[in-house]
Amino acid sequence: MDKVIETAAKAVADIPSGASLAVGGFGLNGIPQHLIAALLEQGARDLVTVSNNCGVDDWGLGLLLAAKRIRRTTASYVGENREFARQYLSGELEVELVPQGTLAERLRAGGSGIPGFFTPAGVGTQVAEGGLPWRYAPDGSLALVSPPKETRTFAGREYVLEEGIVCDFALVRASIGDRHGNLVYDKATRNFNPLCAAAGKITIAEVERLVSPGDINPQDVHTPGIFVQRVVVVGQEGKRIERVTTRKHHH
Repeated sequence: MDKVIETAAKAVADIPSGASLAVGGFGLNGIPQHLIAALLEQGARDLVTVSNNCGVDDWGLGLLLAAKRIRRTTASYVGENREFARQYLSGELEVELVPQGTLAERLRAGGSGIPGFFTPAGVGTQVAEGGLPWRYAPDGSLALVSPPKETRTFAGREYVLEEGIVCDFALVRASIGDRHGNLVYDKATRNFNPLCAAAGKITIAEVERLVSPGDINPQDVHTPGIFVQRVVVVGQEGKRIERVTTRKHHH
């Protein structure tokens, strides 16, 4: 079961317009930027993305956004991206904002075959009661708002029903992968990548380093190959840091 594809372009060639994509990463850390760039080149439109955030103006999912290729996004953070704010407020982009822990669990549930779960996060707010602006009209009025969600009381506390997320494709990035699709993420790159990898019907992983099956200790595997359909080797170059912060030198 050799899942290695020669290029990122070949790996994303069959992603159609209108497809839903679960995209790993957090900020610019652990994002599958080679697959995103290949998808930009490939030309698919009207994409529905699910990711922690939507990149920044000139990197990550921000590239697809700037090219007007994303129709709808589900995310928990939308800062650092002026074009995102502009498209959302002018009615060009549909946005579902989800509390971060809820988004992580919705992806995990979807990947585990669980259709829904109850959580206390968002109870008593528009998250549960509905009315969050999903899409604006060009004149600034509300074109589409979130529906109210079912709530239920357990042991005297109120919870809101959230649904699992499954996407047509998942794009993830790992530090190490083998030809069978087993993946290892280094440190903080383990953010949303394992969740997205499980939530995609077809999961495409870009990996920094390819090893042979058996080289990864089974105990060290973060995403088992059963969840991964395609592997592309991309190497180490091209990583970016969102904000470089260093301490002042004291002489």
